[in-house]
Amino acid sequence: MISYIVRRILISLPMMLIISVLVFFITELQPGDFASQYINNPRVSPEQIELIKERLGLDQSAARRYLLWMKNIVTNLDFGYSFSFKRPVSELIGERMGWTVLIAVLAIIVQWSAAVPLGIYSALHPYSKSDIILTFGAFIGVSMPGFFFAIIIMFLLSKLGSASVGGLLSPEFIGAPFSPALLWDLMKHIWVPVLVVSLAGIAGLMRIMRGNMLDIVNAPFVTALRAKGIDEKKIRRHMVKNALNPLVSIAGMQLPTIFSGTVIAAIVLGLPTMGPFFYKALINHDQYLVMTFLLFIALITQLGNLLADIALAVLDPRIRMG
Repeated sequence: MISYIVRRILISLPMMLIISVLVFFITELQPGDFASQYINNPRVSPEQIELIKERLGLDQSAARRYLLWMKNIVTNLDFGYSFSFKRPVSELIGERMGWTVLIAVLAIIVQWSAAVPLGIYSALHPYSKSDIILTFGAFIGVSMPGFFFAIIIMFLLSKLGSASVGGLLSPEFIGAPFSPALLWDLMKHIWVPVLVVSLAGIAGLMRIMRGNMLDIVNAPFVTALRAKGIDEKKIRRHMVKNALNPLVSIAGMQLPTIFSGTVIAAIVLGLPTMGPFFYKALINHDQYLVMTFLLFIALITQLGNLLADIALAVLDPRIRMG
C-alpha cells in the first residue's frame, strides 16, 4: 500500500507539470490581458497602458512568463502577483481556502450520510410509493441548478424573517475574534450553503447507490447466502459492501466538483470562498490568480482519486496494490 501511494505521488509530479503548461497557454488564449480594460478609458493614454504592461511583465513573451512563473513556484512557492487585488496570489487564496475547505468537507459528509441510506432504502423497496417519491426527488435534485436552489432558500428565509440569509457571518461578526457567539452565528448561516452545495451530490449518489443495490439484490452470491440460511441482516451488509465499491471509485471526483462547480451559487449566497474569487479573476484578466486556482483544482482531483483508490482497497480485499 505504501509503495502504491509513493508511486502515485511520483506520477502526479510530471502530470502537474503538464497541467501547468496547459493551464498557462489556455489562459493565454483569453482575448486581451489585464491592461486591456484600460484601452477604452479616455483618462489612460496608450503610453500609460504600455507602462502598465511593462511593470506587470505582460510585455514579455508567453514562454518566458511561464518559465519565470514555474521557477518562482518551485523555488519560493510564489504563485505570482494578483493584478486586480495588488497582492500575492498565495495570500489571497490562503484567506479563502479555509472557508472553501470547510464547506466542501461538510457538504461531502452530508451527501454521503444522506445519499447512501436513501439509496439502500429505495432499492430494498423498489417501485413502492416511497421509492417513486425518492426517485422523483433525485431527478429534481440533479436537474435543478445550485444557484436556483439558493435563490429559493433565500426567498423562503426572507419571507420567514430570518436574518441568516447570505454570507457565512452576520456583519457584526465579520473580522471579530473567535467566540461562542461567533460560532453560533456561523452555525446559523453555514447550513444554507452546505445544503445548496450538497443537493445535486445527494441526488446523484442516491441514484447510483440505488442502481448498484438493484443489480446486487438478485445476484447469485446473495441467493447462495440465503440458501445457506444466513441471517438477512448479514446478507444486507454484504450487499451494501459490494454496492459501495463503484460509489467509492467516483468519490474522488466530488472534491473538484464541489470546489469548481458551485461558483454561481457562491456568488448568489455571497460566500467568501474561492468560487466568486475565481469568477472575478476571469473577468479582470487576473492571469496568475486564475492559473493558480486551476492548478489547485487539478491537485485536488489527483488527491481525491488517490484517497478514493485507498478507500476502495480497504473496502474490497480482492484488490491488491503492490
